[in-house]
Amino acid sequence: MPLFLRALLLALVMYEFLSDVRGWRGLSWGHPALRPLLAVAVLALHPRNTSWRQRLPALALAAFPAFIVHTIIAGVRRRALDPMATLQPGVHRDRTVTRVNIPMPESFMPALYIVPRAGAHAAVAVLHGSGCDKTYFAWRLTNALLRQGMAALLLDLDGHGENPRLQRYPQALECAMEATRWLRARHARIGMLGISLGGCLAARAAADGMDIDALAIMESPPLLHFDNRDRLEEARALFQPYVIDLLGEASILHLGRAVYRLARAQRTPSIRAAISTWDLIAACDLCGSLERLTTPLLLVYGERDAIVKPTQAEEVWHAAPPGATMLLVPDASHLTLILHPEALQRVATWMAERLRT
Repeated sequence: MPLFLRALLLALVMYEFLSDVRGWRGLSWGHPALRPLLAVAVLALHPRNTSWRQRLPALALAAFPAFIVHTIIAGVRRRALDPMATLQPGVHRDRTVTRVNIPMPESFMPALYIVPRAGAHAAVAVLHGSGCDKTYFAWRLTNALLRQGMAALLLDLDGHGENPRLQRYPQALECAMEATRWLRARHARIGMLGISLGGCLAARAAADGMDIDALAIMESPPLLHFDNRDRLEEARALFQPYVIDLLGEASILHLGRAVYRLARAQRTPSIRAAISTWDLIAACDLCGSLERLTTPLLLVYGERDAIVKPTQAEEVWHAAPPGATMLLVPDASHLTLILHPEALQRVATWMAERLRT
């Protein structure tokens, strides 16, 4: 067998072995039962009658084309591996997902209502960030909430996703208020989790008297101050193990689409707006809102956040009322906090403890 072809097959087998051992199902085309065969294949394909000076160039040349072939095979083999499927309306193994249109003073607000199969005493409304929608990387958060026995209501904020309303102020606050009213008719205890812009809206609505039992705010800014250098720093922060481990949950095709959505939301957000996100966040006055809060409060920020920098997180913490809890996540940025499994689990646990009473 020609040396290059042998090197190509060897690289292909080694990629599969690595993907399998790391648990990256989305980048694997085989099965764990094949591990012994893969080990034998590595030994069989290893070129014995050539020097290292001949082997290394061949392996180097074969590495990239082998990765392309490996990715294509894995993409076809795992094309059905899509974590977003757990957010599709219908009855699933552990949940029921229903698409609802919540009535608003003007028009309606689309949402996904996700309830454990056993039912739920408490529910959490989730308000996404600017440029996103109700399903934006929401499966890890939703799974964390459901593991704690709580229902989740994922909203499309004004001007986002399927919501036909324009982003305006103060009308945007109605998203939080009407979601709470809708959930009150169905659950005894209600929490709200706001992400970035969603946290600013949730805090202002709660300060204005919205009836909720607990509030968690993730990476919400008092004001927006960032530039292209900060965006570049956010891109660098994407290379975290818990982000790469998304390959264990999604096929390379679905993951590629998700990453594209992530980049597009930050670079060219699709928002139908009569007020800019910058001005809307300023109007919500996050720090002023927190000073008026009486609701149990959790603040969650990433220490590597280049959009809402640590100094801004500290400013928010100083404005928080007595009894509030602050969680700083060392390896999380603005883009990756929503993907951080440990942080999401701590948020869900905190919320469940506040909503059990």
